[in-house]
Amino acid sequence: MASPAPLLKDAVGGLDRDPFVALLAKLIGETQRLQNDPPALVPQEDLVAQHVLDVLRPVSTDTGGGPLLVRKVSYTEGRSNVIVEYPGTVPGRVVSFVGMHMDVVPANPNEWDFDPFSLTFDSDDKEKLRGRGTTDCLGHVALVTQLMRRLGEVKPALKHSVIAVFIANEENSSVTGIGVDGLVKDGLLDKLKTGPLFWIDTADKQPCIDTGGMIPWHLKATGKLFHSGLAHKAINSMELNMDALKEIQTRFYNDFPAHEKEKLYKFATPSTIKPTKWSYPGGGLNQIPGECTVSGDIRLTPFYSTSFVVKKLQEYVNDINDNLEKLPTRGPVSKYVLPDENLRGRLEITFDGDIMNGVACNLESQGFKALCKATEEIVGHVEPYSITGSLPLIRELQDEGFDVQTAGYGLLKTYHAKNEYCLFSDMAQGFQVFVSIISQLEAVV
Repeated sequence: MASPAPLLKDAVGGLDRDPFVALLAKLIGETQRLQNDPPALVPQEDLVAQHVLDVLRPVSTDTGGGPLLVRKVSYTEGRSNVIVEYPGTVPGRVVSFVGMHMDVVPANPNEWDFDPFSLTFDSDDKEKLRGRGTTDCLGHVALVTQLMRRLGEVKPALKHSVIAVFIANEENSSVTGIGVDGLVKDGLLDKLKTGPLFWIDTADKQPCIDTGGMIPWHLKATGKLFHSGLAHKAINSMELNMDALKEIQTRFYNDFPAHEKEKLYKFATPSTIKPTKWSYPGGGLNQIPGECTVSGDIRLTPFYSTSFVVKKLQEYVNDINDNLEKLPTRGPVSKYVLPDENLRGRLEITFDGDIMNGVACNLESQGFKALCKATEEIVGHVEPYSITGSLPLIRELQDEGFDVQTAGYGLLKTYHAKNEYCLFSDMAQGFQVFVSIISQLEAVV
């Protein structure tokens, strides 16, 4: 192995645009079959994995052309993970880049200004790279693939093993055990615990030091369906749901106010609970509905327990049910109890199984300090931030003993959005940040 670690930056160089864009174009070209929204849309991550392997195998031990150790791991047909290792010389010294997922959220071409399923450019300078997955997360797949390719070509003498893990099934949690969760369960990532793990799936080139938990909920109200001209004989399930939800929100914000640590972690918002969807069985405009459901989510900063919040919401609903007479109503004949008919409205709250816990990164870890220094060096400033958006799986990694730090080089404003794009210059800076992190860790005695 030729070049010493202090010369890593010079040896590896910057992100080479042509092979990066060529690979990204192939990946975006597969996105119609990478959309993750089962059962209608089941991604085939093997399509991306094969493109990654095509780039890396020429500098791998598989072909004898280089030192990279490349392994494809599948738990179900057509849906692979890829683990790539550039081996270092000192056992136990590891830096890893994980979380570059090979699935995408759905895109409706009729709502986009350009084709979401092919890579296109916005101008002659070709700075803006457009298409579903450019920011989240195929741009990062292409970026880290190029990093590993360059290490395999240059063969620098590193004490640290550099490991990249490209994963399946990040965008949907209804199917489990086939992505990073499966890799952790099988012990395939255990060696990553001895060094910082950088989860590359956020945005805006700054360290994301904290993400929120997420609790999906459904509040069903049952009343009495009746003619709208005889409102005094009905229990309006929509009104019951609205008034109950207001009471639930009031209690939630009293019990889970802004936490003192949120300022330290620079959260833009505290924990929140809000409705996002209404449904009811249907009926005419002259019918007071006897049943309806309002659904939404809770975004919870990681300083509160999701299980405790679920318990408290159930307590709120039970108490409201027991004291419906005390719940404010709307207008002179609106009511949620009909004593003459021995009839009471009823509330039921349920929670989806895909509850996610938030994560607070360790601000004292070697990995965090290296990320901050590299960001300041390459980007020009470092401004760690936190969001109550949720990243699946990383809290579970932290709980398993991994030193998880998060970063990303797409654009938050296009995350899961129509007309998604990233900037080549941002990805190029991400490449330099990764090289700087490796160099800093190499300098540690």
